[in-house]
Formats: sequence, structure tokens, C-alpha cells
Amino acid sequence: MKGSFILSTLLSVTVCFGQTDKQINTPTPKEMVADNGKLTVKFDLTRGGAISWISNSGSQRSFVNIADEGRYIQQSYYAGKSLDRKAEGQSPNWSPWAWNPIQVGDVFRNRAKILDYKQSKDSLYVKCIPMQWDMNNRPAEAEMEQWTFLKGNILTIRNRLTCHRTDEIYGDSLMLNQELPAVYPISALKNLFTYEGNAPFTNEPYKKLEVKNLSTGFWGRYKEVSENWMAFVDDAHVGMLVYNPKCTMFLAGMAGVPGKEASDGSTSYIAPIKDEILYKNSIYEYEYYILIGSLAEMRKQVYEIKKKLAQGDRK
Repeated sequence: MKGSFILSTLLSVTVCFGQTDKQINTPTPKEMVADNGKLTVKFDLTRGGAISWISNSGSQRSFVNIADEGRYIQQSYYAGKSLDRKAEGQSPNWSPWAWNPIQVGDVFRNRAKILDYKQSKDSLYVKCIPMQWDMNNRPAEAEMEQWTFLKGNILTIRNRLTCHRTDEIYGDSLMLNQELPAVYPISALKNLFTYEGNAPFTNEPYKKLEVKNLSTGFWGRYKEVSENWMAFVDDAHVGMLVYNPKCTMFLAGMAGVPGKEASDGSTSYIAPIKDEILYKNSIYEYEYYILIGSLAEMRKQVYEIKKKLAQGDRK
């Protein structure tokens, strides 16, 4: 979570899933919008194509916090040693820091450059050059790609990072926590739930967790998320669930206070975590899911997704 910047009004292009395939024309719009009649999802093409909005179709209330370039729903990775580079323009608030390319932009509000974007009848694709979070206007020696598929109330998202670093300062073989991905729901979704038991996917009761505030020093760490999901919901148990089948470790918590919306400084946070080494010349990719709806129904859908994955069905 990084800084404070209010998103400006966006020019948008609407992409309706289910229509005839078409290539989005230049000049690059500021935003792509997908609406399948169930959800509206927006992708900010001025910020690497990151997800900037998820709402129920027709609603003017987004579940995604976008108060600064460190929020959104976006790719963020870490590699190498944490270094003090203040003499080279590194933010004093983020020093020392590792090599950290992120999809939206850096702490100085310089933004990622879009290389490609397109849509077909059931998917959206973006490709960008990410920015190093802690440095002032330093594009990372990497590309990020994102494929997004919208079906009903479920987003299936595949992310890819391609690294081609030439630096000699960070090193090349450190195992670090990776956010897969970094997700910032609004803090009005204040109740955190997951399943941490030893009998996953058997419909045992899920658990409400105490929400750790970032002011205590760091997000909450959860090492036994045995159903691979966490969700922030409101008091009616409606909200956003994040599911990554690869992850049983998660970070989650809140910065600021509950009850706030998309452009407010306060935010909730969820990140599935996995320890990985990102080499200087490498490709890393993974798939995850964002669900919107009631907690009980979203958990049921996670079970259905897991079953399909086990059967080799990715549809």
C-alpha cells in the first residue's frame, strides 16, 4: 500500500463479452470496460491495464480501492536484495527495497506503459512495461501480461511476468514472498473470512478472522489457508473473494478505518503468497480467481472451480 492519489475521470471504451471479436482501435483509450450483465469490470490503460473497478452490473459502486498507484488489483513481484538507492532517486519511504516491478506505476506516480491491448468475445488482454515501485521513473526490465476472462460473477485471470534484467546489483537467486496478486478491496468490506482447518473442501464451517491493521507494523500473516481463498465481505456477508489454487499462505488486513470506498485512503488488502525465486532472465506465470457475491455462494463456486481444475477443465 503506497501513497495517496485520487483517480481522475477516465475516458472509457466499452467491451461487451459475447459480441463479435474485434480489435480495439487506436488511439489507446484510457480505459476498457467489460460488462456481461452480471458484473462490470474496468481496466485502466493509463496504469498498465490493472483492474480498477469491479461492480455489480449497473451499479455505481466499485469494490476496488484505487486511492494510489499501489492499490488496484495488480501484478507485483520481488527479486534480489533490498538496497538503499536514495542517491539514485529512490523514495526515502521505500528504502532499502528489492527489485519490485508493479503493474500500475511507481510511488512517484509515473505509470506503466501499455504495449498491447485487445479483446475477443470472452476475454481481455493487456501487456505493459511495469515500473520499479521505489524508484523515480525507472521502468523495469520486464513485461507483464494479463489475460482476463469474465463468466457470471467470476473473473479468471492469468498473469505472466517476463524478466530480462541486466542489472548487477540486486543478485539473482533469493527466495522471496510473491504477491499472487495484490488485491485491494474497499474498506467498507470489513469482515475477513477463510477456512484454516485440516479438512479442506469438505464444507466444514469457515472462520471469521480478526482484521489486523497495517498501523501495527504489517499486514496479518496466515500460513494455513487450506482452501486457498480469503474474502472481505460486508455485514450482510456480501463482497469479494480471492482464490489462488497455488497458495496456502496469505497476507491480509486493513489500512486506515472500515467503512470507506474506492477513492478513500483507507483500504482492505488480500494477497495470496508463495515463495519463489525470480531469476534475471525468466518467465513466471500463474492463474487466480476473483469472485463477487455472497460468501456462502462464493465458497461453493470455489469448490466447483477446484473440481473442474482437477478434471483438466479450465472453462
